[in-house]
Amino acid sequence: MKEPDPDIELLARIGNNEPEAVKEMVSRKLPRLLALASRLLGDAEEARDVAQESFLRIWKTAGNWRSGHARFDTWLHRVTLNLCYDRMRRRKETPLDDDVRLIEIADPAPAPHEQCQADGQNAQMAAALAALPDRQREAIVLQYYQELSNTEAAALMEISVEALESLLSRARRNLRRHLAESALAVTEDKRPPRRGTR
Repeated sequence: MKEPDPDIELLARIGNNEPEAVKEMVSRKLPRLLALASRLLGDAEEARDVAQESFLRIWKTAGNWRSGHARFDTWLHRVTLNLCYDRMRRRKETPLDDDVRLIEIADPAPAPHEQCQADGQNAQMAAALAALPDRQREAIVLQYYQELSNTEAAALMEISVEALESLLSRARRNLRRHLAESALAVTEDKRPPRRGTR
């Protein structure tokens, strides 16, 4: 028996223009949409724009939503992915900024030295993600950051589970290589300069 879609009732309430339903949908979906878009695009402002466009699609669709083909959450992820792809295609001519920033989700603040170390690691991971081909980045983000199963991620990407696993394997290899290269570059930058011989 198929599990019922937990968003159906909420969509109906949004379709009936209930303000509380809109607030509930935003609190339910916004953090994941922002995380997905920011990791795919590497730009907090663009991620907010994509999330806003995704919510506009929800408002337009809510009154007419019919369950059956896909769960609402799957449809919403697909909409967000498509909006991210549109932006990535538009920026192919312009290089990605070296200073890639991710949206920070509110957490208890760590100590300053821990935050500095975490920021460095986040920047390295963001740069490594940005260096991946689009489909590999999408596979990694869906599985590791959005915590979707292989079946769910493959369905969203419209590929087989085997193809997803292949993408993930290549993406992990590329991430390891990129992170190793950036660690090596940091190590070399910290070495004292060689003294000249006389």
